[in-house]
Amino acid sequence: MSSRWAPTASPAAKARTPILAPGSKPPRLQRRSTSGFTLLELMIVVALIAVATGVAVLALRDANASRLEEEAARLSALFEAARARSRATGQPVNWLPVREEGDGFAFTGLGERAGLPTQWLDARTRAEVIGAPLLRLGPEPVIGAQRVALRLEDRQVVLATDGLAPFAVLESGALAAR
Repeated sequence: MSSRWAPTASPAAKARTPILAPGSKPPRLQRRSTSGFTLLELMIVVALIAVATGVAVLALRDANASRLEEEAARLSALFEAARARSRATGQPVNWLPVREEGDGFAFTGLGERAGLPTQWLDARTRAEVIGAPLLRLGPEPVIGAQRVALRLEDRQVVLATDGLAPFAVLESGALAAR
C-alpha cells in the first residue's frame, strides 16, 4: 500500500547503479573541488621560509663580532704556542698589549726570532689584561687563572684560562653603555 505521504519505495532502489561490464562506458568520476592547500604543501612552505631565514641571519651577521671572534681564536692559539715554547725552553714568557704606537701586543721572553705575530688582524682591536698588567704564560705547566678582554668598537670577548686548560672564549657580546 502506497500513499502520497508514505512512499514505500526507497530512494536507493531508484538510483541507477553503474555497471562496469565489458562494452559499457565507465561512469564519469566527479572531481573533488580543490579549495585550499594540503598540510604537506603548507609544511613545505614553512620549511622553505625557515631555511631562507637561517641563511639571511648568517649572511647578515655583525662584521665586528666575526672579526673579534677571529681575533680571539687567533690569540688563543698564539697563547698556547707561547706556553708550549716556554715549557720546552724553560724560559718565562709573558704577554702584554702595547698601548703605544701601532697598538699591537708583545711576547716577552721568547727572543726576537720567535716568529710570533705582534699586530692585530684588525687595527681597531684593543686588549686589556684583567686584574694584572700582563699574562704569565710559563714555563710552569700550571699557570694561574688569567683573563684578557678583547674589544672592537661596541663588541667585547673575554679569553680566559683556569691555569690548566687552554685559553678559551669565556663570554662575548655588546658592551653596555658607559
